[in-house]
Amino acid sequence: MGSVSLNVPAPRRGGGRRISCHCTPSLLNLLMFLALLSTNALALLAFFSSSSSSSSSPAASAATAAASTISDHVAAIAREIDTSSSSHLPHRADGLPPELLLFLSPHALPLGRDARTGLTHMPASVAHSCFRSPATLSLLAAFMSYDPHAACPRNATLQQHRLLSKACEPLPRRRCLSGGPRAALPASNMGVDGRRWVRPRHDYEFLLDDVLRLGATRIRIGLDVAGGAANFAARMRDRGVTVVTTVLDNAGKPMNEFVAARGLFPLLLSPAHRFPFYDGVFDLVHVGTNALDEGGAPSMGNSGMEEALEFFMFDVDRVLRVGGLLWIDSYLCQSEERRQLVVNLIKRFGYKKLKWMVGEKAGTGSAKTALYLSALLQKPARD
Repeated sequence: MGSVSLNVPAPRRGGGRRISCHCTPSLLNLLMFLALLSTNALALLAFFSSSSSSSSSPAASAATAAASTISDHVAAIAREIDTSSSSHLPHRADGLPPELLLFLSPHALPLGRDARTGLTHMPASVAHSCFRSPATLSLLAAFMSYDPHAACPRNATLQQHRLLSKACEPLPRRRCLSGGPRAALPASNMGVDGRRWVRPRHDYEFLLDDVLRLGATRIRIGLDVAGGAANFAARMRDRGVTVVTTVLDNAGKPMNEFVAARGLFPLLLSPAHRFPFYDGVFDLVHVGTNALDEGGAPSMGNSGMEEALEFFMFDVDRVLRVGGLLWIDSYLCQSEERRQLVVNLIKRFGYKKLKWMVGEKAGTGSAKTALYLSALLQKPARD
């Protein structure tokens, strides 16, 4: 085999001669391999030294501690659900329908035991609040009693209404065939008050056109909470605004079918539960009297509790975009204490007051004064 000659010129200032090295190809390959190996070794050493130093930093330690805390919380919640479920199911499991057991049974984790939480199965979180009451669980069992792949029972409306009144969200009937409308419904705007939101009836009522003019940008899409027959959505449609209405069938009345027959969008949802919408998607959220009923209305479950009202307001704030409008429309406060509670809760969000009106309800026949509260608020930008 031949040799390779490397000529390295000497510096001119020194006046020295050129340096010459005659190397065989195998020797040259060995030198290149040693150089590459030493370079990788130095890089690997630098990587591990930086990792060890960063792992010992306060920020990394805090992140590790936070992750560990979250894992502990998840494990605790899962154990609580599992304990709560098992405390009710063993003596009732034989009487529960198979479709309900399919939802309530714990499911094995696909990758086996979780190293952080130690869980091997994930208990079902659905219908967790229904376990606290045997009567509610029996009602849920009746709701879920059906033959798979056959027609769904026709008594769903009343059962759903009773379950929601107990703060128990009905499970979906996943494997039965739903029927059509129960009766022919008018495809008209029947039931819309000809004056409401268009002409003033009381000092504490706002008009649609005034509200739309106060918006910083054009109102395009809105949410009406507990909107009944969707009269508000019908009025807004006349002004080019699309409104989704949360509707509950009440006392056997097919409200969802009626709203759909009017060409409007009904959503079967209780205000006591989280809105199934992404953050900041609505330009306007309209909240009427029924959504904030403090007398324990079925639509709110435990609506008389301050926590329930707080959860509701936080979820409204979540789905409302920055600069969007929150319209609290003629909310009836049964006492000054309740009104002050709502006012203090609103102040916590830092909304800008565009319109604010309080009026007394006449003829209540009670020693306490009932007050109507109407407010138009604008969501601020937050850091």
